[in-house]
Amino acid sequence: MQNLLYLTHRIPYPPNKGDKIRSYHLLQYLRKNFRVYLGTFIDDEQDWQYVDHVNSLCEETCFVRLDPLLARMRSFIYLFSRMPLSLPYYRSSKLSSWVSNQLSSGTIKHTVVFSSAMAQYISETDIACSVIDFVDVDSDKWSQYASTKVWPQKWVYQREADLLLKYEKYVTKKCSYATFVSEKEAGLFKQLSPEVENKITYFNNGVDTEYFSPSQNFANPYKPGTKVLVFTGAMDYWPNVDAVRWFAAELFPAIRTKIPDLEFYIVGARPTKTVLELSAIPGVVVTGSVDDVRPYLVFSEIAIAPLRIARGIQNKVLEAMAMEKLVVASPQALEGITAIPGIELFVADGAEAYIDHVISLLENPRIEAGKAARRRVIEDYNWDKNLSRIDRLLQVSS
Repeated sequence: MQNLLYLTHRIPYPPNKGDKIRSYHLLQYLRKNFRVYLGTFIDDEQDWQYVDHVNSLCEETCFVRLDPLLARMRSFIYLFSRMPLSLPYYRSSKLSSWVSNQLSSGTIKHTVVFSSAMAQYISETDIACSVIDFVDVDSDKWSQYASTKVWPQKWVYQREADLLLKYEKYVTKKCSYATFVSEKEAGLFKQLSPEVENKITYFNNGVDTEYFSPSQNFANPYKPGTKVLVFTGAMDYWPNVDAVRWFAAELFPAIRTKIPDLEFYIVGARPTKTVLELSAIPGVVVTGSVDDVRPYLVFSEIAIAPLRIARGIQNKVLEAMAMEKLVVASPQALEGITAIPGIELFVADGAEAYIDHVISLLENPRIEAGKAARRRVIEDYNWDKNLSRIDRLLQVSS
């Protein structure tokens, strides 16, 4: 086996949120053909308990503690520079030294970098067949953020969008390949960076359909007889916060006038103050972190994904589909997912459409749509099948 350097901006375990799901399964796949040398950050003190497990998956590791507050302060120093703020946010002399030592040993034959911010550790090197997995076009996400804000946040976010796009192009030129989470996401970056179009490709996410299966026995987390709409996701992530605030404050009360016993559960770790305050709305429940999200999905009536800002693929949508749930998603939440609207899930564009779809499905459940959704996930979102695309990029013989 050859040695491979793998850099991630967050410890790739446990696979309980979007980026960690993808980085974890990529690690597991890479282990089949390479001895993996992992360099990564830990930005949640709870994640230190998983270090031994991640060590067992790798040949060698380097874990760096990242304090989000200190990282933001470090980034602020560069506000009036020409550098994207996400680079100093993830800058570490410890990790830089470790990476340099690994590369100078001459034993590393491949590199895989997960997210643009980690490319700073290898962008000046010349290691054979390096792959940058951007996952999403992050620069476009910052541009979406800017469109919803007022000055000075608008200026800061647009600044990040512009500078990060330049950096994404620079990194793609330096690397052998740049991958994204979907064909649509790769297509967007090709439009933004036609000069490196030949290096841009993608591999879809997957779902563990044995784990996310409605056929298992779960205890009902809801009160008997309760009808529930559920949203799942990290509740300190601004697009998720924006989505549940909009739905709970502006849509849910109208739906509840038609179905008075309905409740809306917001299920996810680290809810912000804005999210916690939503529990004051009648029928809205904020759970915070839960041990297992699957019971909240399987015993709900509908899983909703009313995101107004999104990039890439929403794992929350795929997981709900795998659990045979009826899913009502915004067009933004459906980006990159190859599901047939009206057959495998339901798309609602705007407040009135969302209210109408939810009420209609609560009054006339479309059970066949949930079953079709699971079939779609099994067919198109298998991790091993989708990750096999990376074998060609790393010149792995089949």
